[in-house]
Amino acid sequence: MGARLRQIRRRIRSVQSTMKITRAMEQIALARIARAQRRVQQIRSYAVRLTEAMEDVARQTGALVHPLLEEREPAARAAVLVMTSDRGLAGAYNANVLRRAERLFGRLRGDGIEPVLFVVGRKGQSYFRFRQTPIEDAWSGFSEVPSYPDAERIAERLIEAFLDRRVDQIHAVYTDFRSAFTLRPVDRRFVPIAPEEVAGDEATRGRPRPEYIFEPAPAQLLDALLPRYVTALIFAALLECAASESAARRRAMKAATENAEDLIRRLTREANQARQTEITTELMEIVGGAEALRQASGE
Repeated sequence: MGARLRQIRRRIRSVQSTMKITRAMEQIALARIARAQRRVQQIRSYAVRLTEAMEDVARQTGALVHPLLEEREPAARAAVLVMTSDRGLAGAYNANVLRRAERLFGRLRGDGIEPVLFVVGRKGQSYFRFRQTPIEDAWSGFSEVPSYPDAERIAERLIEAFLDRRVDQIHAVYTDFRSAFTLRPVDRRFVPIAPEEVAGDEATRGRPRPEYIFEPAPAQLLDALLPRYVTALIFAALLECAASESAARRRAMKAATENAEDLIRRLTREANQARQTEITTELMEIVGGAEALRQASGE
């Protein structure tokens, strides 16, 4: 077998091994998308119920007064929570989030507000450290399967910074999961909480509500509910990111598998051509040798 044919066959075996890995990763990502979608739906239902509970409490308190609702003017510093993945092989997933974060930084600085950076995910940490951007705090190790305690740790850190007046706003940059084919990087202000989020919109205000007897007082309940609401927002964003990451990775692995299949087809054609060339050369050598023997015997 010729050296050219051996080289092509080695490349085919290498690409086939890679294709097995990409197919396996695609199937894993597909299974994770289904689980992540269920968790996203669950946290959305939880957020709706929590909002309804806050609306009921807010109706009893009258005026809404709480540190997490306080609009500070002028705002000087804003915490920005950037949510990225721990691993790569997810196409442009992280690049899109980081690009959105850079745009948010520009808008904040244009308003005279200095961003204070908080990062979820190793990819985001590497990006900002490479650019020597100071990071106030960072978390990693759970981007694909976040838990509620992870969201609680992040929320406690951010709320503490807000209540201590080290920051005047809390923003988040993450990927909104609409479907397996629609992933959209977004930025959203979490704190100060808009009063209408707590009090409900016009449609819900006119709806009949049951009357409750609160224990402890409604104001104390609001103190407990608002931090939970912020935690729920962060947890929902983490789950949206987990679903988006798996969807992006599945798309990337599917494309890699298709490219590997195309490469194998091209290499197989090259191998067949190389084999045909070898066979033709061998036949010509045999025919040439036979002709030489015939001529020698005829002499």
